[in-house]
Amino acid sequence: MADYILESRVWLARARAEVFAFFAESSNLVLLTPASFRLRVVAGPRALSTGAVVDLRMSWLGVPVRWRAFIREWDPPYRYVDVQVRGPYARWEHRHRFLEEQGGTWVEDRVTYRLPLGPLGRAAHALLVHRQIAAMWSFRTRRLGELVGPVSSPAG
Repeated sequence: MADYILESRVWLARARAEVFAFFAESSNLVLLTPASFRLRVVAGPRALSTGAVVDLRMSWLGVPVRWRAFIREWDPPYRYVDVQVRGPYARWEHRHRFLEEQGGTWVEDRVTYRLPLGPLGRAAHALLVHRQIAAMWSFRTRRLGELVGPVSSPAG
């Protein structure tokens, strides 16, 4: 089954060190996730680093979901990579990059993911998962603007 890729780029009017510090706290993931997912961090360090394991619990369409994330790469304040080692996806790799420009920071994300169940997974992606991930990313961008932001462009 083929991988799906989500890429996003948002500019925040904050220094790279500040933006990275926000992402480096595992509890802030909850703030960037819609309340309907009822996400909570149940185990793991507050401060992320190479090799950190974070256990999450959430609800997806009313179904309880367990997710274990592993920080595979950690290069503050430039980038890090987290991967799902247990959870609903056959593959989930999230690459975060932080690039300084004109007094602010570009936050670049690249998520490579694959659903399980072959043809059923592809159908679920087409009917629901793709839209839900897009909506979650839109929420995340809005919340970044509220919590870290403002979301803007280098030109203002």
